Amino acid sequence: MTKTKVDKELIRELAALMDETGLSEIEIERDDDRVRLVRAVVPAPLAAVASVPAAEPVTVPVENDLSRHPGALLSPIVGTAYHAPSPEDAPFVKIGDHVTVGQTLLVIEAMKTFNEISATCAGVVRQILFENATPVEYGDVLIIVD
Repeated sequence: MTKTKVDKELIRELAALMDETGLSEIEIERDDDRVRLVRAVVPAPLAAVASVPAAEPVTVPVENDLSRHPGALLSPIVGTAYHAPSPEDAPFVKIGDHVTVGQTLLVIEAMKTFNEISATCAGVVRQILFENATPVEYGDVLIIVD
């Protein structure tokens, strides 16, 4: 049996790379040498889990849940939301504007495509709940129309 010399510096570099990137496993191969590092996940002891007091459930009043508002415009996609078609243009709508069903209220850029987001109901824009050029998630409340 031949004894292989371990390159400790390489292992240190790989471990640092795992810490830096959050990887749980890394493997490299050079010539006939192969190094594989796997970070062990150590479960928390049950006693420590049991000693943590249970959090009280938080109930959000329905009146504060804007997604239930009948005039809430929810984001249909994940992307970056914009108030106007371009930086030089005026915003599609402002608070107090009257809008009609199908009128474009904003655009969301997703995968290099600008998607026009239209009003789902007619009324007056009461709130604009996103900052220009900020990320939005599916289901985020973007605008409230009454």
